[in-house]
Amino acid sequence: MPFGIKPAVEEYQQDVLTGLAGIAVIAEDILEYRHGDSMVEAVADHVLAMVAKLTMLKFQSSAVGPFLDFHFCTWVLLDPVGSQKCPPGNPLLVHQFMEIGADQQVAAQHRVPSSLDLLYGVVRRYLDVVQQNPFPTELLRMALNEPSSVRTSQVVRYQAGYLVCALIAALFFVAVPATGLCFCCSRHRRRCGGRLKADRRSLACRRNLLASCLSLATAILLAGVICAFIANQRVTEQMEPGARAVPATLHTLRKNIGSIPQGVQSVVDQFAVPRQQIIGDLNNVSRSIGLTIHSLLKEQVYSVLEAIQGRAQDLQNSLHHLQILNKTVRTLTHFQDELGLALRDRKESTVSLLDSPRCTSCARALGKAQSLEPGADYRRVPSVEQVLKMLSGLPKANFPDLIDKGNSTFNSMPDLAVVKMAQVVQELKDEVNKVSEKVQSIADSFPVSDYTQPLNDALMHAENKSRPYLQEVKHYEKYRWIVGIVLCSVVLLVVACNLLGLSLGACGLAMREDPSDYESRGEAGAKLLLVGIGFSFLFSWLLILLVFATFLVGGNVQTLLCKNWANQEIYKFIDTPGNLPPSMNLTQLLSLKRNLNLTSAYQVCKKGTGLWDILQLRDAYNLEDHLHLSQYTRDFQKHLNNFNLQFEEIHFLDGAGRRDLETFQQSGIDQLDYPMFQAEMQNPVVRTSLEDLARDLEGLRKIQNNITIAGRLANESQALWKIQNATVLTQEALVVKLNESVQFLSAMAPHLQPLLKRTMAEIALVETMLPGQVQRLLRHEISCFTRKELGYFSQYLNWVRRTLTEDVASCQPLATALDNGRVILCDRIAEPWNAFWFSLGCCTLFLIPSIIFAIKLTKHFRPIRNRLISTASEETYPFHIPRVTALKL
Repeated sequence: MPFGIKPAVEEYQQDVLTGLAGIAVIAEDILEYRHGDSMVEAVADHVLAMVAKLTMLKFQSSAVGPFLDFHFCTWVLLDPVGSQKCPPGNPLLVHQFMEIGADQQVAAQHRVPSSLDLLYGVVRRYLDVVQQNPFPTELLRMALNEPSSVRTSQVVRYQAGYLVCALIAALFFVAVPATGLCFCCSRHRRRCGGRLKADRRSLACRRNLLASCLSLATAILLAGVICAFIANQRVTEQMEPGARAVPATLHTLRKNIGSIPQGVQSVVDQFAVPRQQIIGDLNNVSRSIGLTIHSLLKEQVYSVLEAIQGRAQDLQNSLHHLQILNKTVRTLTHFQDELGLALRDRKESTVSLLDSPRCTSCARALGKAQSLEPGADYRRVPSVEQVLKMLSGLPKANFPDLIDKGNSTFNSMPDLAVVKMAQVVQELKDEVNKVSEKVQSIADSFPVSDYTQPLNDALMHAENKSRPYLQEVKHYEKYRWIVGIVLCSVVLLVVACNLLGLSLGACGLAMREDPSDYESRGEAGAKLLLVGIGFSFLFSWLLILLVFATFLVGGNVQTLLCKNWANQEIYKFIDTPGNLPPSMNLTQLLSLKRNLNLTSAYQVCKKGTGLWDILQLRDAYNLEDHLHLSQYTRDFQKHLNNFNLQFEEIHFLDGAGRRDLETFQQSGIDQLDYPMFQAEMQNPVVRTSLEDLARDLEGLRKIQNNITIAGRLANESQALWKIQNATVLTQEALVVKLNESVQFLSAMAPHLQPLLKRTMAEIALVETMLPGQVQRLLRHEISCFTRKELGYFSQYLNWVRRTLTEDVASCQPLATALDNGRVILCDRIAEPWNAFWFSLGCCTLFLIPSIIFAIKLTKHFRPIRNRLISTASEETYPFHIPRVTALKL
């Protein structure tokens, strides 16, 4: 940059800096006096941002920028809040609240896989064939609302399938015993179960066919009675735990509903979790804010203090080197006079000696001797006395104390924040305690217990009423099991007779060559078959009665209740207006404003929806009004927003320090002619080297023939060495010292004015803007703290909203209880019950072919005896005729 333009540019830069500082001050005043006006604050922040950008551009284009530390993150200085986000080191914690209501959940009952599942499926399909009518909505409506209006024809029409089965059972009940009675009469007259008259080939095929059919019927009876035994035992096994599960489920459900108030109170008590977190944050917030402000501003403040320390050091060093320069120049001037006199005497003496004709080879040394004159004239260097006079007595300010005071004031911000925020922190703690009282109002006003009390009473009534009935059920179940075992044993006895009869009969037929074994075994097999036939006729009516009774109960339970329970037809019937009498209307029982749709309620309850939605409590109790964040945090925010923390103002320079720097700036130290100093110091102290000349004289002394001349040369050499050691070396050392000071001052002088101006401007800018920036940082930190603490409040209230509407007053236990009732009644009791009568019914029906085949087969197992008199008669002998053996004479 051309000389003369650079100072103008620096002056222009200084004016721009001053203007920017003034604009920043105005913006800070706007923020201070119009705090709360969002539009004004936005404009002021925008102005500060513009100032910061211009300042950055200005210093980046500065020619002296590399020597300055003033581009110390000016953007952060002018707009530190805008460049800062909420501190990531202290994030919003996700609180884990206690799980409410988990210990009161109704345990779900599930259908247990069984070896009879295939049989259960066959029974269900059979019942679907028996009962093909849809759910009797109209019939049930009439039965519930006007029982007297129900017609028998309607019931018969719906129960047509069961009526057909009843007719079949009645026919069996009459026909089989009547047939048995006829069989007994015929047997008494020996017209049934006799012997065959003759053995023909066609009888063997018939006998085998009958034996196979009887075996097949017996196998079916055996399989049926085994399934009946298993199903009978399964009913007993499931009846007792099912009977226990009903009151247990009702008790757990009632306990779940009755625990809703305690659950609500537990939800309220969980406010201790965010409260403890907020109190802990309040204990640390003041120091945290102080440390944050200190951390964000320390770079700027330390930069200013470092600049002041640097200028104070420049002042000390400059004054020191000026004093050295002034003193050294005086000393050199004094030595210069003495050296001039000594050199003049030595020049005259040495020149006359070397110019003598008697001096051999002295011409070369004569030229050096003629140059014995002082080289540098220190009287020509510029005087620094005027600068020293202006700087006399400086520094008057104690710069180390000023820097220490600025450091201590700034470093005391965290502790000062703790002291000044103590009162507002205590007020905030008190406000948090008040919020605890407000939260308690949620438990006091939550209305779900008023709506669930009728349900709780109904469940208690049902639980108390169910226990004696269930005890009776278990009591009569023992008798049912015994009767089932007895009748299954009868069938098993028939099966045993058939199997033994078949075995002995077949064994007897295989041994016809041995008449005695053949007759006894065949006769025994036939008698066993007759015993089985007798048992079949004797107990068949009991079997059909038991089968039909259990079939009528279990079949209707399956087709009327279980099937429609599973496909939710029962829920739809209950939901249809007018189907239930007013005394059974759930809406009226629960005092609801709108009708309760049981189907949709059941479906959403299975998904975990709360009673809050099912009972439509939002119409009677606006939960959002009680969980609105502002009503709990309004005063908390107000205390924080109204808080204004005033730190002690930081003054980096007092009046004396400022005057010292201004005097230093005006001293003119940068206007001294340092090039003249440097030019004069480049001249040697003596024009010729006294050392070289003294050595030359000593060399000439050795080659002289004239002793007198040689002695005089030795004397002149010693005199020169004396001047060199006594005066010249001293002066040269002083010149070196003088050169160091000149070098320092000449290097500092061009940058002294910009440094001082920049430092003064920096001090003024930071002192002006620092209080406003502290306030803005304080507001920003308080805003971050408020946002974080409100996050804890919001997190808790959201959890309360979800817990109260889903977990505490969850209706999932109701859906689970309904499913449990269906599983207990239908899957665990009704299915084995139906499997029992179905298996026993199959056995009862297959007694008929068993009887027929056994009667037919009995003749084939008895011994065949042909008549001795006539073979034309078809009558057989029912008694044994001894064999006649011819005697040899």
